[in-house]
Amino acid sequence: MDDSSKEALMEEAPPRYTESPRLPCIPHELKSLLLMVVLVVVALVVVNVTFLLLGLHLSESHAETVLRMTIHGLDGEGTPQQLAMSQKERTGTFAVRDGLNASATVVYDYSKLLVGYRSWRHRACYITRVDKDNFPGLDAATETFQRRQDEDTGDKAVPLADRSILGTTINILCSSVPVFWA
Repeated sequence: MDDSSKEALMEEAPPRYTESPRLPCIPHELKSLLLMVVLVVVALVVVNVTFLLLGLHLSESHAETVLRMTIHGLDGEGTPQQLAMSQKERTGTFAVRDGLNASATVVYDYSKLLVGYRSWRHRACYITRVDKDNFPGLDAATETFQRRQDEDTGDKAVPLADRSILGTTINILCSSVPVFWA
């Protein structure tokens, strides 16, 4: 090796390294305690999320089974019905048959505890109040409304004057026809 290159290296001062700031000393027992607290909190969060998701899955499965029974009947057979649900307004709207070539709409309003029915063959809507814990099935509600619709009430039937008791969905459904109690 050349002596001149050695001298050049020796003339340069070595770089200065500064000591990095040290973290305060945490005793080993405190570190272990903090680690245990973090692990317990994480475990609790995982357990809670697991139970919430399991509950959601079970309630969704139950609701789907009830809905399938409602739409197809208890034995799973029958003509399929169309259903539209609104969680915001808490309603379920079914399109059902009303006779040979006609349809009707049944609306379950869970927030107002009302069931509404409108047949497209007739110029009237029918509503009924229901018990919070005992909503009628789709077939029973449809049969009740069709029986009421077929009755000859003549001049005795008085249309509902105050439509403010109706929910938004039933109000829109029955906007252009008189509303009667079934």
